Formats: sequence, structure tokens, C-alpha cells
Amino acid sequence: MTLVVAFSDAELRRRADDPSAVLMRDPRHPGLYFRFTEARPRGTWSLVVRKKWMRIGSYPDLSAKAVLAALPETRQRLGADANATAAVCPWATLGELLAWYSDRMSRDRHLSAKRKATAKSAIACHLIPRVGGLAFAEIDRATLDTKLMWPLQEKLSLEFVRLIFALLVLACRQAFVLDMIPTNPMAGIKFSDFSKTKIKAKAARLRGVQVQDLLEQLADAFERRPAHGMLALMMLCHGTRVGETRMALWSHISLADRTWHIPAVHTKTRVEHSLPLTDQVCALLARYRHRQTDIGYTGQYLFPARHGKGMSEGQASLVFTQLGQGEWTSHDLRKLARTGWADLGIDFLIGEMLINHAMGHNVQAYIHTTVEERKREALEKWHSHLDAKGFSVIHGLEGVENKESSIGLEAAPHKGCEPVQESTIGEVSKA
Repeated sequence: MTLVVAFSDAELRRRADDPSAVLMRDPRHPGLYFRFTEARPRGTWSLVVRKKWMRIGSYPDLSAKAVLAALPETRQRLGADANATAAVCPWATLGELLAWYSDRMSRDRHLSAKRKATAKSAIACHLIPRVGGLAFAEIDRATLDTKLMWPLQEKLSLEFVRLIFALLVLACRQAFVLDMIPTNPMAGIKFSDFSKTKIKAKAARLRGVQVQDLLEQLADAFERRPAHGMLALMMLCHGTRVGETRMALWSHISLADRTWHIPAVHTKTRVEHSLPLTDQVCALLARYRHRQTDIGYTGQYLFPARHGKGMSEGQASLVFTQLGQGEWTSHDLRKLARTGWADLGIDFLIGEMLINHAMGHNVQAYIHTTVEERKREALEKWHSHLDAKGFSVIHGLEGVENKESSIGLEAAPHKGCEPVQESTIGEVSKA
């Protein structure tokens, strides 16, 4: 049953406690309806135009006073444009929309913590301070160029400026798709409108001719601080990202199948990833496990920190600050592995699969059913190449069958590596 009432905020508050009040209309404003949702006192405003129900917005985000004030302009807009929406914007400024979108992203369980933090920082530190005070009608290319794009490119990398711009576009598009704003103020505005400069990929700072010196450095690191050396070696051997490597658990490693499983929750692509373990890596894991046993750490992480947790992003960053000494980063190890595979003639598709780049659904299905052995052959070829550069000195495997190294590893207790101590982090930060 549709109740006939005189719309006001006081009337809606009064009706919120009446379970029989669900759908209401006001005869003074034909076509305007209000419906309470199950989550009272929340509700939805709608306008019926030519028998078509069009959503105006949500209550209490849009008060009765705001809807009634915007109703004449809404009717005029719908009469002038058949494709227009009836949405009434609940925000007065772009900053309010951006704050809504920041909160929305922070509660999206499908986004990584790193992506959420980056977006939140970009919105709070750059978008809202520069364009947050703009009314939606003020948003155009000239204003964005003056207030946002040109000032940002003076201080920040063009790649990060593009990320900030993309967040602005996504926020406005999402609000428009959800009928929270009547028009999309960023429609038709592109990043190329402000800059024609092409964003070049960062040059690799580690090249094939440096592999021997690099392995000598990592051998020394493995002896002095096994966790630090092992983290870098696992990345060099498999081309993994630092995030998915530092979060590895011993339960992810199967010596029976000679496989390292990386769950989807740990990968950037949100797709589970598996990597074959070669004889060399099995021997390295055995040696690393014995080092852990000597330290006395008992736990599930390959790279544990204090308080029973795994190595954090900040701690891993400090590890590579010390190892790279400003000359290279963790990502350069990943680039070096990918370039090395190409130089060894490893098939492009196999290389992309090993590096865990995002691929289409059909390609993923093909990969999972036909090329696991080719992945193993590729890594065996790569690790043999590394052996010739000094990797064999680190893992200590000299003509020993993998079965023997596996037995040694299985026999060792399930203990992790050297914990990252507070003092260690302090030493790294000083380096």
C-alpha cells in the first residue's frame, strides 16, 4: 500500500518507526516516491517519468529538503535529455565525492592493502587539497590543468601523476554508474589532454654481465644474514615479486611435488601461482632449513619477523636498501630474471607465465593444462646458467640427486629462518 504524506524530514523520521510505512508519495509532487529499505531508517527516492521508475538517490544522504529543492531542475533535465538520469547529487563539492570513494576503496576486500593505502594517500594528499573545493559545474580541462595536472607534474613523476588522474576518473565514473551524480564531470577528459609525453618503462639496473658479482654479494649475505640472502635468491631464481616472496610459508612448499605454491591472496594478479622447484633450489632450501634449526626459530614463515608474524613490507624494503645500496632494488631482481630467460631463448609465453603477469582466461586455461613441464625446463635452464656464475657455491649441490637433498630437508624440523630483529632493522636503516 502506498501512503499519502507531505514529504519532510520530520515526517520521514516519524514514519521510520512504523513498519507498515514502506512506500510513500506526496500529491503536491506527482511522480515523486519514497521507499524505506530493510535497513531503516535508510530509504530510496524515485521519480516516475512516463511510467519509468528512475532513482534519485538515497535517504538520509539526500534529505527531503534537498530532493524537493532539486526536483524542478531534475524535471527540466529529464525533459531536455532523454538519456539523462534523475540522480540528485548528495555532495556539494568534488572533495565530498572523493572522500566517499576513498572510504569505498578502503572497504573493498578484493583490493590489496598496498593498493588501498596508495589510493588513500593520493586522494588525501593530492586530489582533495588541490581540487576538493571545486563544484561539479566547475570541473573542466582548463581548471584541472591549472589546479591539478600542471602543478603535480612539476613535483612528481609522470607515472604517479597518471595514477592520481586515474583515481579521479574512476571516482567520478563510479558515482555516475551508481546514479549518485546526474552527470559524469570527467566524461571525455583524458590524461593525454594534459601531457603528450610518453611514460617510459624504468631501465633495469641489473644486467646479465653483473650476475656473477651479484651472486658473490648474495652468497656473503646468505652467510651473514640468511633471511636477507634467501629473500633475494628466491626472487632471482623465480622472478617473483617481493610481496609474494616475503609472505611465503613452509606449507606452501611441497618437496614431494617439487613445487612452490603461491596462493591468490598473496599475488598482485589475485591468481594462484605455482613454480617448480629445481634440484638447486631444493638444496638451497635444505641448507636454509638447517640454518634455521641452528637459530632455533620455530614457525611457519620462511621470512619471519618478531611476534610470530611474517616479514612486513617495510622490513623487506629495508633489506633491499642494505643489499642494493641505492644501486638496485628488489624489482631489478625480477627484471634480471625475466631478461635472463629471454636471453636463454625461453619461450615468451612461458616467461610471462613464470613472471605471473596477468593473462586472458583462455591463456590461463592452456597454461594450467599443458605447460607445467615447460616451466620446470625453463627454470632448470636458468638455474644451470646461474650455477656457472657462482650459484652452486651457495646451494652446495654438486652432482647430488635431488632425492638426497629432499630427504635432508624433510628430516629437518619445521622451523623458519632467522627472525628480523629490531636491531637488524636499525642497522639496515643506517646503511
